Amino acid sequence: MKDQHIEMMRKAIALSEENLHTLHGGPFGCVIVKDGEIISATGNTVNKDNDPTAHAEVNAIRAACKKLKQSDLKGAILYTSAEPCPMCLSAIYWANIDQVYYGNSKTDSKWAGFGDDFIYEELAKPLEERTLKFKRLIPSESMKAFENWVELASDEKEKIKNGSF
Repeated sequence: MKDQHIEMMRKAIALSEENLHTLHGGPFGCVIVKDGEIISATGNTVNKDNDPTAHAEVNAIRAACKKLKQSDLKGAILYTSAEPCPMCLSAIYWANIDQVYYGNSKTDSKWAGFGDDFIYEELAKPLEERTLKFKRLIPSESMKAFENWVELASDEKEKIKNGSF
C-alpha cells in the first residue's frame, strides 16, 4: 500500500511541476483516489481560469464530485503536492475525504511565496476585528430559507446531498 501512496504523490508532484511550464497556476497538483482508482488529477489553474479558488485541491474535488455524481467523497484519499491552504482544507472537510497525503509543508509554501498565515490569523479574530469588514443585514428574511430547509424531510435532504434529486 505504501508504494501506491508514493506513486500517487509522485503524480501530484508531476502536476505541480507541469504548471511551471504552462503557468496555468502556481506549482500545485492534486490527485484523488477512491477504491484504488484515480477519480481526478489536476493542477492549480488560478491564472488560466482567472479564478482565485481554482487551487489544485478544489479543482480535483470538483472533478471527482462531477465524475461520481455526488458531493460526498467519503472513502477517498487526496494526495497534494503541498499542505492545503485554509480554503482547500475547508473543501476537503466539506467533501468528507478520509485521508490527506501532502508533500510540501506550510512552512515550505511560505518560503516559496505562498504563505497563508494571515488567513489563519484573521479567522482567529472576532468578526468586528477582522481586516475584511462584515455587516449582517436582514437576518429575519434570510432565515426563511434555513427554516424551509429544516422542514424538508430528511430523505429529501439526502437526495440533495448525494445529487440524486
